[in-house]
Amino acid sequence: MTATAPLTTAEAETLLATARAAAEAAGVAVSVTVLDAGGHLLAFRRDDRAVLISGETSTRKAYTALQLDAPTADLVDLVKPDGPFHSLPTALDRPLLFIAGGIPVRRAGRLVGAIGVGGGAPDQDHSFAAAALRELEQTVGR
Repeated sequence: MTATAPLTTAEAETLLATARAAAEAAGVAVSVTVLDAGGHLLAFRRDDRAVLISGETSTRKAYTALQLDAPTADLVDLVKPDGPFHSLPTALDRPLLFIAGGIPVRRAGRLVGAIGVGGGAPDQDHSFAAAALRELEQTVGR
């Protein structure tokens, strides 16, 4: 088995810049968090006009996407009262947040980190994170 290169700070900055650019183009002030595979902070930025809580929500979305290796948008229904994991948010002493905007980052099929965006509507946050991931994949693929 060959080792998978970790997410670099340069790649984290690409994710952050691209998500912020997408949000700015939509007229939305956001916070963006990028974590490595161990859950450690690689990059963070809160726009001046972003609501203060967006810093916390972006970090929790990234952490949730990382820990569950799934986009947070795909997890929302699972934690609703009738969902199979409805007790998960309160069962663990972890900063999980089941709102769209967090997406895992994979390289060669392996989890290497996650991005979280907070500050816009959940669908907007998800789209900004997805745009950042697409840009990273295109940049790395060159």
